[in-house]
Formats: sequence, structure tokens, C-alpha cells
Amino acid sequence: MDQTQKQALQVTKEIVVKFIETNRISPNTFPELFGDIYRSVLGTIRNEAGTGTPEGDDDPEAAT
Repeated sequence: MDQTQKQALQVTKEIVVKFIETNRISPNTFPELFGDIYRSVLGTIRNEAGTGTPEGDDDPEAAT
């Protein structure tokens, strides 16, 4: 896992915690929404850094 992926994971965790605290995410929707939020955050970080596309080949979620 590279530094960009670690940053995206940390930001995603913080976003998801806030959503849980405000009852926007339930345990039933957590698995689906976590992946969607992670991909969105990762894509944003990569686009800002100019290091690739949101759906790049090295995206760990793309393989699953």
C-alpha cells in the first residue's frame, strides 16, 4: 500500500466515523458505502497530485 492509499484510507475512516455519528450510515450499508467513499477520496487525491485516474490499475478495490 503506497502513501496515497494510506492517506485515502485515513480520510475515509474519518468521513465514515462522522457519517456514523450523524446516523447517515448504518451497519447494513457500511460495507458498500465504505468502498464507494474510499474510491472517491483516492480518486480525488490522485487527481490533485496528478498521479493518475480514480480508477487506476493499482487501485486495490478495482480487483475485488
